[in-house]
Amino acid sequence: MFAAPLADGVLGAADAGFVVAEWSDPGGPTDESPRLIAPLHIHLEDDEAWYVLEGTLCFWVGDHEIEAPVGAAVFGPRGVPHTFWNPGPGPARYLLVMTPRTLQLIETLHELPDRSPETLRGHFRRYGCEIVG
Repeated sequence: MFAAPLADGVLGAADAGFVVAEWSDPGGPTDESPRLIAPLHIHLEDDEAWYVLEGTLCFWVGDHEIEAPVGAAVFGPRGVPHTFWNPGPGPARYLLVMTPRTLQLIETLHELPDRSPETLRGHFRRYGCEIVG
């Protein structure tokens, strides 16, 4: 056990029931369609939750579009399509509570040299997810 700043880090282990990560998005142009942080996808067995620390995040969870300002939390249940994005020009910082499998999906996704639609779909499937659309 330890107490250390979490900024841009992860708390938890590969054999834990859940992990917590603090991540950020720098923001960008607001005159375009949403700059999705993750593609619209479904986790078949894992839930996720976000807590906004700075800025605002927007979410599509099922049929609902949610705007989450500082202090808001959003739950993404397994089996429900979801995605999220930073709608503003400035940074957004957030905590993501997820399973170790979801963390592995995200970490290995950033290492993929081929980001073609077929490769991404296969990658998501290996971690119990399906890209929607």
